[in-house]
Amino acid sequence: MKIDTQSFKTYSAKPKEVERKWYIADAEGQTLGRFASRIAHVLRGKHKPQFTPHIDTGDFVVVINADKIRVTGNKASQKEYYHNTQYPGGARFEKYKTILATKPEKIVEEAVRGMLPHNSLGRDLFRKLKVYAGAAHPHAAQNPEPLQLN
Repeated sequence: MKIDTQSFKTYSAKPKEVERKWYIADAEGQTLGRFASRIAHVLRGKHKPQFTPHIDTGDFVVVINADKIRVTGNKASQKEYYHNTQYPGGARFEKYKTILATKPEKIVEEAVRGMLPHNSLGRDLFRKLKVYAGAAHPHAAQNPEPLQLN
């Protein structure tokens, strides 16, 4: 039996063909890692049938109630965030509890950023993430749909 290989074509999405939607995700009571993984999945576009690894096929995500996210185990007291100023002795460490009290958006942003590609595509994908500590957000005009998390 001979198979006609001309009829099988690999589809590759073009940037102008991608239709973007807006989603809203409520972080209240969600576990940080699982929540961030689902957000990264939608930002990347892996939930769409036309996903193409090297093209931005993802959607916009608005995260609300970032100050009510939770972590499991002893992470609330032990987890540290590392930053280096690139000067000698410039290593900086911040505890999870400190960041949650001062800038809770950073916790979700850092978790999602670590799950995106570490290149220019990942930086473009990250710009489509909007995180807010409370329930109020300025993106009502985009009519975001609720994101189903499982």
